[in-house]
Amino acid sequence: MTANPAPGAEYFTVPRHPNQRRYEALRAYFTEGLTVEQAGARAGYTRSSMASLLRGFRAGKLELFAPPGRPGPKTAPAKDRARARVTELRRAGLSVHEISARLRAEGTPLNRTGVGQILAEEGFGRLLRGPAPEASASPATAGRDTQLPRAAVIDFAAFPARAETRLAGLLLAVPDLVALDLPALTSKAGYPGTSVIPAVSWLLSLLALKLTGTRRVSHVDDLLTDPASALFAGLAVLPKKSALTDYSYRLAHDHQQRLLAALDAKMISAGLATATEAIFDLDFHAIMHWGQDPVLEKHYVPSRSQRARSVLTFFAQDTGTHNLVYANADISKATQNREAIAFCDHWKQVSGHDPKMLIMDQKVTTQAILGELDARGVKFATLRMRSASLMNRINSLTSKDYKTITLDRPGPYNRPRVHEDPAVTLTSYPGTVRQLIVTGLGRDAPTVIITNDDQIKTRALISQYARRMTIEQRLAEIIGAFCADALSSTVNLNVDLDIVLCVLAQALLAAFRTRLGPGYATATPDTLQRRFLDTAGTITTDGDTITVTLSRRAYSPVLRQSGLRADTTVPWWQNRRLRFQFS
Repeated sequence: MTANPAPGAEYFTVPRHPNQRRYEALRAYFTEGLTVEQAGARAGYTRSSMASLLRGFRAGKLELFAPPGRPGPKTAPAKDRARARVTELRRAGLSVHEISARLRAEGTPLNRTGVGQILAEEGFGRLLRGPAPEASASPATAGRDTQLPRAAVIDFAAFPARAETRLAGLLLAVPDLVALDLPALTSKAGYPGTSVIPAVSWLLSLLALKLTGTRRVSHVDDLLTDPASALFAGLAVLPKKSALTDYSYRLAHDHQQRLLAALDAKMISAGLATATEAIFDLDFHAIMHWGQDPVLEKHYVPSRSQRARSVLTFFAQDTGTHNLVYANADISKATQNREAIAFCDHWKQVSGHDPKMLIMDQKVTTQAILGELDARGVKFATLRMRSASLMNRINSLTSKDYKTITLDRPGPYNRPRVHEDPAVTLTSYPGTVRQLIVTGLGRDAPTVIITNDDQIKTRALISQYARRMTIEQRLAEIIGAFCADALSSTVNLNVDLDIVLCVLAQALLAAFRTRLGPGYATATPDTLQRRFLDTAGTITTDGDTITVTLSRRAYSPVLRQSGLRADTTVPWWQNRRLRFQFS
């Protein structure tokens, strides 16, 4: 210890907090070599107290430092305000759904999930219903957790003349659904209907969850009582969670593939996909399983940085419009390398010709499959794995071996340096490929691009691949906005339906985005959902016309100038007309 300690040293030499005194006593014993008596005396402990302190520390029973707090909000004001009322209503026998509805009517809204969390924290178990009406204090609930109308085709004679809704903005997607001719798409795909609900209404019910960012596995009930969601699907009320899940079990991979074929044809005619350019980015995405005992293969999950039981999905994106045109979840490790070929077959069926170029990561397929693509005249650009011999080749290059090119793109990485080898042989590829070694694209190591296209200019090729480098971000935006990762199925085919619905939802929002003007050309799906689809309003029915009045919001001027159609005849509304207006 110094003769003249610095100001503030007394905080350490004369500890006041009990845990700090314990820490200093233990530190002195273990690090300074003091005896039990000496260490205890320094901190003001007797020998027996110090010995007891050492026993507790060695047994792991002594907690000197508080563990760090968990991330996320530390308070929930809405839950805290409603806690006493939720407890009171449960003691009266009301269910989770009934309590949530009662709170909303009383002006203190709390969703079903929040109500359930409060009840669990307060020690209430599940509310078991018996057949007797007196099982609940609410006469509306006999023998079930909540009593809602059965899902059926909407009866406009019984539909209220005026209804308030928090999802009026969801109906903004209806004109584009009509433009895509959804009933015809559903018919071509062969989706089955039931005696009560037609196929197009089943598909629209599932699509409503995607457009509102609602997880089908647990939160679908939050939409059941909203008139806009039911009207969107042409039903009196949306089917419940179990019914939607059961319906997905009836579908096969062929249904999804036929829907994609019909949808892509419509997207080409609407300008949402480019038939002439036909350049596509390809990539995989692993959807992790969150349940128990999954019978799934292990794939690398980037969000977890580990291999885990998951469903491997495949996406193809039009480079010209950045819109998804293909998706598939019916993939195994044995077939994943041939997904590039499967997509070529799909696009040839849709457009009449193969894609002109495929741009992909090195792990999408193998050199042998690249040879098949070359044999059918499909150009490709992909990365080459950096082997030891390739790294020796890269390290042997000098600055004089590179040339600098300028890319037409913003940001700091628009002047990369390139070395080109016109004819390089690969281990399993028949023939030679063109190889570009590129630095200055924002990667620590050089990027090695190989292609079978001898005609494309160096600048254009690097520009195409540089645009492809953001596909992971765009896929993450789409998957996050449409809750594609919020799944618990252990069957690939059930996930297959969800990702195809993501393609359809993304196409609708792309069409909606084009009407909003150039300022929204790069808007992400969650931005469109938050600013426009998640808008409250009023639904008014007058004869054969349904008028949706959107509540005034900060972005209402954008909608006013977006060119919403004055009248849209909706086939699944018995050909009634849809109109929009603003409050």
